[in-house]
Amino acid sequence: MNDPKDITAYYARRASEYEKVYAKPERQQELAFLKQQLPQWFAGQQVLEVACGTGYWTQFIAKAARSITATDINEEVLDIARRKDYGKCGVEIVQADAYNLGAISGVFTAGFSGFWWSHVPKRARTPFLEAFHAKLSPGSPLVFLENLYVHGSNNPMAPEVDGEGNTYSLRRLEDGSEWKVLKNFPTEAELRQDLSPFATAIEYGAMKYYWWVKCRTIHRPPFAC
Repeated sequence: MNDPKDITAYYARRASEYEKVYAKPERQQELAFLKQQLPQWFAGQQVLEVACGTGYWTQFIAKAARSITATDINEEVLDIARRKDYGKCGVEIVQADAYNLGAISGVFTAGFSGFWWSHVPKRARTPFLEAFHAKLSPGSPLVFLENLYVHGSNNPMAPEVDGEGNTYSLRRLEDGSEWKVLKNFPTEAELRQDLSPFATAIEYGAMKYYWWVKCRTIHRPPFAC
């Protein structure tokens, strides 16, 4: 079993099979809805996407966004993202750490992160949101998309919970390697609590397999030294 903290190594190994998770028959109706909604949520926006992976969701946002800067820490998944067709949308694929976005130039009018929130340790949620929020203009729409735990559709969970309250998913890749991957399933109340210092107009939606949050960033003065 690999180190559960090494999420970067896990996704590097999983890159070539990453998008197979979107082929599960029971999830198709909900995925179709989300693919339709994303272009509407980001129409005309200059979008910063954090943890874009293989660009699976980037391609749907690109149908209506003005531009997208899609970031991920793994070159293995970015290599796949760069080969996708994003139509007329100006898409820039950039390697960047989700917790350190300072090297990304510019300020954006919208933010998106899909299927990354669940991999953020509870203690790191605020630093992650600080880094993300700093790259967005006040009033920018910010959207998070994730999956809910459904027995039989998700990977099984490890029985233990760590000292910070994080939970872990047990996974086997096609190369036979076994992984224990940090995977949290936050409640609506947790999400609102984590987001409230950074955003307003927080809207939570959930289906059987997926949840999403839409909100708008607020102005936050820099911390005093």
